[in-house]
Amino acid sequence: MKHIYNSETFRKSGHELIDLLADHLATAQQGNIPVLPWETPDNQFDFWEKYDLEDKNTTTLFKDIIERSISLNHPRYMGHQISPVAPVTALASLVAAFMNNGMGVYEMGPASTAIEKVVIKFFAEAIGYEANADGFMTSGGTLANLTALLAARSVHARTDVWQAGHSGQKLAIMVSAEAHYCVDRAARIMGFGEEGILKIETNERFQMNIESLDNQFEQATKKGFQVIAIVGSACTTSTGSYDDLEAIADFAERREIWFHVDGAHGGAAIFSEKYKSLTRGIHRADSVVIDCHKMLMTPAIATALVFKSSQDAYKTFNQKAQYLWKEAAEEEWYNLAKRTFECTKEMMSIKFFCLMQLYGKQGFAEFVETLYDLGKTFAKLIKKRPQLELVTEPECNIVCFRVYNPELDRAENNRINSRIRQEIIESGKFYIVQTTLQNTVYLRTTLMNPFTSAHDLESLLNRDLMDNG
Repeated sequence: MKHIYNSETFRKSGHELIDLLADHLATAQQGNIPVLPWETPDNQFDFWEKYDLEDKNTTTLFKDIIERSISLNHPRYMGHQISPVAPVTALASLVAAFMNNGMGVYEMGPASTAIEKVVIKFFAEAIGYEANADGFMTSGGTLANLTALLAARSVHARTDVWQAGHSGQKLAIMVSAEAHYCVDRAARIMGFGEEGILKIETNERFQMNIESLDNQFEQATKKGFQVIAIVGSACTTSTGSYDDLEAIADFAERREIWFHVDGAHGGAAIFSEKYKSLTRGIHRADSVVIDCHKMLMTPAIATALVFKSSQDAYKTFNQKAQYLWKEAAEEEWYNLAKRTFECTKEMMSIKFFCLMQLYGKQGFAEFVETLYDLGKTFAKLIKKRPQLELVTEPECNIVCFRVYNPELDRAENNRINSRIRQEIIESGKFYIVQTTLQNTVYLRTTLMNPFTSAHDLESLLNRDLMDNG
């Protein structure tokens, strides 16, 4: 066993790995490799199933993994909402993996637990919360949104669902029809069923239609539902549209329900003086989710869940675990398993904390502004081309458009855009995705790499397949 833990072997392999990753970073940023080395799923599986590390050299293994993976550091990576990480956070990830502090209780993560509280305070201040705010970090926006809605249920349900079950209660939440699917999933996990998910229609900009809220609320009440929460999107995943959070806050206060903001992607705008107006009203939310691994340069997966009231941060769970902690008269912020789904939890806070210490709020602002500005630049380029149709003026770095031939029906236009997207990713020269809005297929780009240039965007639009669709 001792050879497995040999420090000198680790030192040598570590130096080789850092050199390998640094070389990859430089090569990818120059665009000298495919952004996606396309393989069919079956071929990829076949390669790894037959893989044999004959020389038992980890550098060989890591090199093969890198060469067969999508490169987020490539300037023509413009698909999903995962950020190319700030390189220093990869080093923090190495520390987190090596130290392996579980963080269920304070003793199993003393430094990272305290750092997490500092990080949450940083987010709370940027949101505009007062000193009583609190929260924690958790494994992704899906888990964070579920946790927030469980807290909303604990606060607003007429009976104690955690102890007694639903007991015949019909609970419901209100959410935009364009909200991320994880909100729908969370409500179904909580037992609300399809009828308990009140999907609010959107306006022409794919924002929640505020004018329909009262009618939807009253209809649900007549059916015997207790609406406990409303979820605002900052921003939506498909189009990057920000809901009117101020108006939603007014509605939530008037109806005395929980107001939650899913800011997994666009919540990072709170750090930008230029774009934080998009999140106007976010400080009035009872809870806010922001993914650090989307617009904040942090490795996946790390999400901040912040509550306006510290008391609400403790209301999701109420269980005893005598082997972990003793009864306490006051809530213990430092025993995180009392508040999170995870018991064992990665030291995710130290990755974001590194960025806070090295680059501060200004570093996050520059990242957001660079990419949001790029979204506006791309929209201008699209509008110059008559064969392309922009779905809506982008508010952030998510831009949806399509190749459109008015002489063809919707099904044929959809088929053409799906084919274009597949040909693009198989070429390895660009990476984009697609989305379906009101039964229409659009090409969807999320401009996540700050090294993407207007020239890269022009090159994408200059492809023959874009011109000839």
